Amino acid sequence: MTIPNSSSRTENSQETAKTHAEPLIPGLPDDIAELCLLHLPYPYQALVRSVSASWNRAIMDPSFLLSRKTLSLSLPYLFIFAFKKSTARMQWQALDPRSGRWFVLPPMPCPKPVCPPSFACASLPRHGKLLVLGGMLSDTECPMQTTIVYRTSTNQWSLANPMPTPRSFFEAGNINGKIIAVGGSGTSDSDSIRTVECYDHENDTWKSVSKMPTALARYDSAVVGNKMYVTEGWTWPFMFSPRGGVYDPDKDTWQEMRPGMREGWTGISVVLGDRLFVISEHGDCPMKVYDPDEDTWRYVGGERFPCEALKRPFAASGLEGRIYVVACGLNVGIGRVYEAARSDLKVEWQVLPAPNAFHGFSPSSCQLLFA
Repeated sequence: MTIPNSSSRTENSQETAKTHAEPLIPGLPDDIAELCLLHLPYPYQALVRSVSASWNRAIMDPSFLLSRKTLSLSLPYLFIFAFKKSTARMQWQALDPRSGRWFVLPPMPCPKPVCPPSFACASLPRHGKLLVLGGMLSDTECPMQTTIVYRTSTNQWSLANPMPTPRSFFEAGNINGKIIAVGGSGTSDSDSIRTVECYDHENDTWKSVSKMPTALARYDSAVVGNKMYVTEGWTWPFMFSPRGGVYDPDKDTWQEMRPGMREGWTGISVVLGDRLFVISEHGDCPMKVYDPDEDTWRYVGGERFPCEALKRPFAASGLEGRIYVVACGLNVGIGRVYEAARSDLKVEWQVLPAPNAFHGFSPSSCQLLFA
């Protein structure tokens, strides 16, 4: 039998004393205390890091985040980028759809003054990351190369590797964990960018991919499956036939959008699974779903869109059978989409009124993240 020397015994006893001097939660074994910390909802995980050094170590340990994912404790939250037209004040906030509670995020590290609608926003839901890209300085109307990343695990923003091409008023989407930046306005008023760039969040690197065949004037986009669809449609009233393109990252190629898809894309898009929906920007805001087999759009049945409570402008996102529409004043409509008889799709709507403090704010983007 090996007998430890006196110095080893001293080091072990000091480490043991330190461990027992800093229990995670007094009176509980550390493994039980760790389970309690794992169940802390967003955004308290970041707040409780200041409680003690032992809590900070436990929450910042990579195994903590892995355990939350493994135990399916991360839940979807709605993150909304909004601004006041009268003051150009920008604000990010998160909504817990289950409780209706709101959390205001720290301010973004970006120059001022900027034009809020000029940014493009994208998300990596399972990684708990938000990305805010590009933008425009409102005093000089110069586009920016900004890449700003928010992490739910720390409730903090950080600056990442800037985009190679300055751009504003463009679209960005997540294809298999890679962020694609498409189009927009460049360094002069008449410059519409055909350049397309791809961001790898794990390596913090940008690279150019295949250019768009033609520059589009105004954008909406959606990622369905493994492809990104970009359109200049949905401007009301419809004075011209819209154009659209489809990007295939596997082949690194662009194709023209099918006629039925681009002609019927008359609103803001939402993706649920492999289905593309639009909420029309005119009339009583009917909701449609795209049928790729027939290249047509079909109206979704069920309850009428709650126009009285949800006023334009809209921002929308979808996840796990639910569509989230953020409207003026940041009132939120949650539409549960379900399949009825004969495979017809229907929707039921619920409205979550926003706090009075958000009156006057308009949504620019909304993203769903697991936190």
